[in-house]
Amino acid sequence: MKKTLVVAIVGFCSIGLFGQTEEGDWMLGPFYRAENAQPILQKDSTSTFIDPISQETARWESMATFNPAAIVKGDSIYVLYRAEEKLGEKEIGGHRSRIGMAASANGFAFTKRPRPVFYPSQDNQKIHEWPGGVEDPRIVETEEGLYVLTYTQWNRKVPKLAVATSRDLVNWQKHGPVFQHYRDGMYHNAETKSGAIVTQIKDGRLVAAKINGKYWMYYGVPHVWLASSNNLIEWEPVENYEGKLAPVLSPRPGYFDSWLVEAGPPPLLTDKGIVVLYNAGNSQNIGVKALGNRVYTGGQALFDSNEPWKLIDRVKEPFIQPELPFEKSGQYKDGTTFLEGLVLFKETWYLYYGTADSMVGVVTAKE
Repeated sequence: MKKTLVVAIVGFCSIGLFGQTEEGDWMLGPFYRAENAQPILQKDSTSTFIDPISQETARWESMATFNPAAIVKGDSIYVLYRAEEKLGEKEIGGHRSRIGMAASANGFAFTKRPRPVFYPSQDNQKIHEWPGGVEDPRIVETEEGLYVLTYTQWNRKVPKLAVATSRDLVNWQKHGPVFQHYRDGMYHNAETKSGAIVTQIKDGRLVAAKINGKYWMYYGVPHVWLASSNNLIEWEPVENYEGKLAPVLSPRPGYFDSWLVEAGPPPLLTDKGIVVLYNAGNSQNIGVKALGNRVYTGGQALFDSNEPWKLIDRVKEPFIQPELPFEKSGQYKDGTTFLEGLVLFKETWYLYYGTADSMVGVVTAKE
């Protein structure tokens, strides 16, 4: 399959005329788009299932399919994607989200399951997940084969970062908000989202990594914060000496990430440090004028492998940005390449991302 380099410098030329800048040998990539790249997943107004709460037929992916997690299982890549049911002409955040799953033997051509695999139900998490739904998954696997899903619960009041586990990617146990028991729930009613658990390569597969005996998770927006866990279920945020959250990555005036930063797919522990791929929003007046306002691009940052809060290096230019029509059209017309899924499959990295809050795209890089 012929490919073109993903643009990494903010410019005015078409895809393929700029390449990923070699800002550091620690970076993942360079990533390539397939020639004539197209979205790999799109909405389908014919998909239906009986919603367990309303008991009505829901066209569960009639509005959009975007923001994908990804995992390798057996000889296939599985993408768990956010699917929105169209509820009238509501704005972003006003529809209902569930999580669907699709499988592929080559990373590009996917077959969807007919029903969502994860959704609000008549359970003890309904209070957090209804009526808005479940959103923006990330997924990791433990060495023992347990799948751990982080996602956003959206009751249209407060978004909450939550966790669920599964042995087969289809049947899930919900464990609730990740900070619900920390310090008597002091962060339980605060806005949280975007949990990316650190991974490492073992025996050719990505698994959740332990650093100093603990698991670590980068999370949040408009800053990225850090949390640790002994069991991947209950998490403790990293705080400063005053007992306040300590951001480990923040927006930078003058750069592509001047408006916000948000944790991307599960980070990778390497011999050079922890490589964190993150989503970046631009504020044109204090950022990069050529990008425009609210455009989401992708950045990379390197953290110390023994002190995961210690930033070592960070790119000055995005390594991926919206360029193709399907990346700049849809619900979010300013454009997004919103990174959430990263897998190593047959010696190739597959990076899956949401486009304009509407579809799913993919870029690849050799290991």
